[in-house]
Amino acid sequence: MAPPPAFSHLCRRLFSTASAATPTPESVLYSLRSLSKDPSLALAFFRRSQAAGHPLGSASYNLMLRTLASHPPSAQTHFWPFLRDMDDAGLSIDQGTYFAALASFKKASLTADYASLAAHWTKAQVEAKGDTPISAAADAVRGLEGSETSTELDKKLEGVDLPLSENAVVKVLREVRDHPNKALAFFRWAGRQEGYKHGSVAYNAMARVLGREESVREFWELIQEMKADGMHVDIDTYVKLSRQFQKRHMLTEAVELYELMMDGPYKPSQQDGPVLLRCIALAPSPDLQLVHRVVRKFEAVWEFKTKDVFDGIHRALTSSGRFDEAAEIVERMKSEGHQPDNITYSQLIFGLCKANRFDEARKVLDELEVEGCVPDLKTWTMLIQGHCVAGEVDKALQYLTEMIEKNLKADAYLLDVMVKGLCSHDKVDVAQALFVEMMDNAKLSPWQGTYKHIIGELLRVKKLEEALGLLRSMKTHKFPPFADPFPTHIAKYGTLEDARLFFKALTVNNCPSPTAYLHVFESFFTEGRYSEAQDLLYKCPIHIRKHPEVTKLFESIKVESAA
Repeated sequence: MAPPPAFSHLCRRLFSTASAATPTPESVLYSLRSLSKDPSLALAFFRRSQAAGHPLGSASYNLMLRTLASHPPSAQTHFWPFLRDMDDAGLSIDQGTYFAALASFKKASLTADYASLAAHWTKAQVEAKGDTPISAAADAVRGLEGSETSTELDKKLEGVDLPLSENAVVKVLREVRDHPNKALAFFRWAGRQEGYKHGSVAYNAMARVLGREESVREFWELIQEMKADGMHVDIDTYVKLSRQFQKRHMLTEAVELYELMMDGPYKPSQQDGPVLLRCIALAPSPDLQLVHRVVRKFEAVWEFKTKDVFDGIHRALTSSGRFDEAAEIVERMKSEGHQPDNITYSQLIFGLCKANRFDEARKVLDELEVEGCVPDLKTWTMLIQGHCVAGEVDKALQYLTEMIEKNLKADAYLLDVMVKGLCSHDKVDVAQALFVEMMDNAKLSPWQGTYKHIIGELLRVKKLEEALGLLRSMKTHKFPPFADPFPTHIAKYGTLEDARLFFKALTVNNCPSPTAYLHVFESFFTEGRYSEAQDLLYKCPIHIRKHPEVTKLFESIKVESAA
C-alpha cells in the first residue's frame, strides 16, 4: 500500500508527541491509536515503522488488527493478510481484539469473516493448550502455592524449555492473567534470569494483569518501577485499565491513572475526561474531590472546558443534591458559549428525583417547554427513571402514559427501566402486562436482558405460564431462549405437563438439545422426584431416551438407589 499524500509529515508530527528521539513501543502505539479512525493511514504508518525496524510488539499488532476490523472495506481487504503476518511473526490475537473484531464483523454483516475468525480463534486456543513451552510455563505458574518462594518456581520451570524473550513473557502473563500474584511471581522470576531484561512491553503486560482490586498495591508499585526506569504506561494499556477500573468502580484508581497519563507524553483523548466524569457522577454518592481532580487536569492540558466537561460537573453536583452550585455551573457554561440542552436538564431532573423533590422535577419539564426547549425522550426517561429509583413507580407509570400521549415513543432502555422498577417493588404482574403491551401494540423490540429479568421475576412469584409465554416470544424476536431458570423451578413446583410445555417452548425447527432434557432430569433428581423423572423420560422422543448421557444419568441413579 503506497503512503497517502503528506503521510511523511503526519508521521513526523505523531512521533513528536513522544519524549524520546527514538521511537519506543509506547510511541508507536500512541501513533497507531491516533490514526485508528483511518485504517489506510494506520496501516501505512505500521508498515513504515516495520521497515524502519521500530519496536512492534503484540500490542501494536493487536491494535492494528482491531483498527482494520472496525472498518468494513479494510476488514475485507487487509484484515486477513495482516493476521497471517501476525501469525508468521509468532504473535497471537488477544481475547479483547478477538471479541472486538467479532463485534465489528457482526455489525457489518460479514458473516463469512465472522465464522472464519471464530474458527481461527478456536484452533489457536487448542494449539495454545497443547504441549508447548508457553503452556507448560503457564501450568507451572498456575500450580504455585501461596507460600511457595521463587526457589519453588525455579524448580517448577527447570524442565521447561522456555525461550526467554519479551514476547514469551507476555504470552505467559496472558495465560495466567486470572492469577495476578502468581503472574507477578513469574514476572519477577523472569526479570532475574541472566541475559534477559524486562522492557516496557512486558511491564505494560504485567500492569494489565495487576490492575484489579486484589492486587492494586502491587499495581502502583509496578508503575513506580516503570517511572524509575524511564518507561511509560502505553495508551493501549491505559484504555484497557481505565475501562477495567471504571467497570469495577475503582474510581480513585481510574482518576490517578488519568492524572498519570495527562502528566506524561501519551495523553488520553479529549473525550476521556468527560467519560470519567460521567462514571464518577453515576456513583450512588459522587466523590466531588475526584471530579475536581479530573477537571483540574483536563484544564491544565487542554486549557478550556468542553460542553461535556461542564455536563460532567453538573451531573455530579445534581446527583449530590448541590443544586445551587449546579445552577452556577450552568451560568458558567453559558458564559463560555455552551447552551444548556436536554442533557443538562435531564441531569437536573434526575438529581431532584434522587433528592425526593418530585414536584420540582416535573416543573422543569414545563419550564423547558416555555423556553422553547421541547423535552425529548431522554428528558422524560430521566424523570421516569428518577421516580423508579425513588420507589415512586405508580407516578413513573403515570408519566410514561403522559409521555406517550405527547407522541413520544418509548425505547428499549425506557422499557427496561420501567420493568425493573416495577419488579423491584413487587409489581411483577404490572411489569409483565406493560412488557407485552409495548411489544404487541407499540411494536417495541425489548433488550435480551429485559427478557431475562422479567422471566426470572415471573418464576420467582410462580407465574410459570406467563414466563413460558415470554420464552416463546424470545424466539420470535430472534433471541436465544433464556432456559436456565426453568428446570430448577419446574422440578420444585411444577408437573410433568409443565416440563413438557417447557420443552415445547424451546422447540424451533427441531426438538430441544439433549442438554436441555438433561438439565430438567438432573433438577428432578436433585428434588428427589425419581419416579416422575422416569415418567418424563418415557414421554420423550426416542433419540433422547437412547442418548448416551441420558442413559448414563439414569443408570447412575439406579446404582445409587441400589447402594
